Amino acid sequence: MQINVHEAKTQLSHLLELVEQGETVTIARHGKPVADLIKTRGGGFPLGIARGDDLVPPGDEWWAPMTDDEAEAWAEGK
Repeated sequence: MQINVHEAKTQLSHLLELVEQGETVTIARHGKPVADLIKTRGGGFPLGIARGDDLVPPGDEWWAPMTDDEAEAWAEGK
């Protein structure tokens, strides 16, 4: 489905419902396609810090200053 920018602005909620159902919506300006609305493949990514294969969620410890050992390891790229 192709829709012009003005219509897309006024019908965004409806267009998102169509996309959730699997429809691809092309937004055009002056009849020329500019962008496609497509359903996302996932829910994004969780907030946190990658440490190896684990995800460490930020907590109170996250905001504490680094120790000297941690700062040295970071500076060395470890």
